[in-house]
Amino acid sequence: MKNDSKRASSDLHTIQRRHILMGGAGLLGAGIFSKIKNAQAAEAVWSPSVRLPDPAIKILDPSFEDLINTLSTVHRVATGFEWTEGPVWFGVANVLLFSDVRGDRIMKWDPMTKETTPFRYPSNYANGNTVDRQGRLLTCEGETRRITRTNFDGSIEVMCDGYDNKPLNSPNDIVCKSDGTIWFTDPAFGPNFAEGAWPPSQTARVYRIDPQTHKTVGVLDDVPGPNGLCFSPDEKTLYVVASRHKPNRQIWAYDVSSDNKLSNQRVFIDCGKGAADGLRADIHGNLWCGWGSGEGLDGVAVFNPAGKMIGQILLPERCPNVTFGGVHRNELYMTSHTSVYSLTLKTQGVKQTN
Repeated sequence: MKNDSKRASSDLHTIQRRHILMGGAGLLGAGIFSKIKNAQAAEAVWSPSVRLPDPAIKILDPSFEDLINTLSTVHRVATGFEWTEGPVWFGVANVLLFSDVRGDRIMKWDPMTKETTPFRYPSNYANGNTVDRQGRLLTCEGETRRITRTNFDGSIEVMCDGYDNKPLNSPNDIVCKSDGTIWFTDPAFGPNFAEGAWPPSQTARVYRIDPQTHKTVGVLDDVPGPNGLCFSPDEKTLYVVASRHKPNRQIWAYDVSSDNKLSNQRVFIDCGKGAADGLRADIHGNLWCGWGSGEGLDGVAVFNPAGKMIGQILLPERCPNVTFGGVHRNELYMTSHTSVYSLTLKTQGVKQTN
């Protein structure tokens, strides 16, 4: 694996983009009109609450009151997209990064200026993002089917671009454990050229990468549609969203040994009518899950370590993913269909860097 040259990345993107456009000009035009329509719809239905506590925050169990700042309301910090994903607090620059997947961009939101600007374009249809223990950006790229690390000098290093002599499918979500190992999901969601996903080339899996050698190991290959994933605060439990499980989506849990072996697969949450997507844990072990789909479900669902839903944050649109950010890791950022929202909490997210 070598550092990419910008020219090579640009050439690859141009070739692949030309291949897509030749067969999908009509779909592209329809997508543009759909994006405008969706953005206008979100503008029409959203208005921040002037009441305290915010009625969008639903307390389903008294324990949720200890996590919520009742003097805070949900804010929309950015809008005008079609499908936002992969939020990560980029602490070295004190900004929020997130993927505008169908816009082929990684965006940057600055909490001081309140401005949203492109961080990387093209992004190779980036989806999930996180940071490693040194604070470097790790990204799941759909179009190039690879995992990359952005070094502090700006160079982009390929961490994994295949397995068993075949390309990856469509890397989706990514986390980094305190030992430096990188874990990511690679579902078989393609072909979906609007998000850079090619037809699947192999079994959907969860993988682990050694950050030094780049050796990649498949750790799970029986999760139907592996999507979001995260570790518990003590890293003794791995949670993985089984997004293609029938009849309902589920969140599966695994015990994690000291040498990163997984065992004791179990159903942690059956989502029922809900649709779990990306998820992150707070310092108390509660899971904050991007959720859908439909009125009364769209937003974030919060579960305690026993798997009980204790609260909801209702949004006017489906929420694929969440992250914690800010200096104190107490800002919850929620990437949704057309917009990104935030809410100040009493709790904190698990620390991501050493």
